[in-house]
Amino acid sequence: MRIGFIGLGVMGFPMAGHLAKAGHELSVFNRSPDKALRFAALHGARAAESPAEAARGAEMLVLCVGNDDDVRQVVHEALEHLAKGAVIVDHTTTSARLAREMADRAESLGIAFVDAPVSGGQAGAENGVLTVMAGGAEGAFARAEPVMGAYAKTIRRIGASGDGQLAKMVNQIAIAGLVQGLAEAAMFAKSAGIDTDAVLEAVSQGAAGSWQMNNRWKTMVEGKFEFGFAVDWMRKDLGIALDEARSNGAKLPVAALVDQFYAEVQSMGGRRWDTSSLAARLSRDS
Repeated sequence: MRIGFIGLGVMGFPMAGHLAKAGHELSVFNRSPDKALRFAALHGARAAESPAEAARGAEMLVLCVGNDDDVRQVVHEALEHLAKGAVIVDHTTTSARLAREMADRAESLGIAFVDAPVSGGQAGAENGVLTVMAGGAEGAFARAEPVMGAYAKTIRRIGASGDGQLAKMVNQIAIAGLVQGLAEAAMFAKSAGIDTDAVLEAVSQGAAGSWQMNNRWKTMVEGKFEFGFAVDWMRKDLGIALDEARSNGAKLPVAALVDQFYAEVQSMGGRRWDTSSLAARLSRDS
């Protein structure tokens, strides 16, 4: 398939790489041209100079950019250059409102739009085992699903346009409280002077066990926070969820509190630390 891919960050670069290895013909664009050129050299793709050029004649356009405004701008530039009947797959985490807006705009030109935020982080992208939560028409999803299978292990259509983004909000709300609880537990064990490795071995096998515990406990205890999804991006995602909650009436007291804790981490210089850096906030005065 002829695919345009826009956004070659820590997630997009390996995701696009899996598409190239699967045999798709790629035209890639990134705001930093050197990344597009490096990708093209590695994978035999074409480095485009604009979103419009990346989209020209493409049967599918995959987006992995920053926020609502980025998606809106890229779609504006690219939409009319896509092949007739093409599908846009947006892996950016955005508001559900933006996803519905883009779906309506694309549909007016005979283009399908699937909002498809992902979970699994940089490691998931590199290993091709991401989870995709999708929203959009069933037909559009059916066309996009086998392509996404190049970099995703679990792909689930949640419902109509915007529902994929709502599912991603659920994901981030759950993670926020979990990581804070894990940070408190790890720092408590450290302060108590007990063997943190032994504690991990014991509690990770019971009801407290989680992916976060298995992968972030030790690095939390060691004060290392260079393992994936950045605090800046988590705050963006939580902001989207909190804004949606104000509209639908959901109560998110823990998510709102953890969002403010992440603001403190940012003020400590941790904007690019990973989300487990909530532990740094707890240990800064110890």
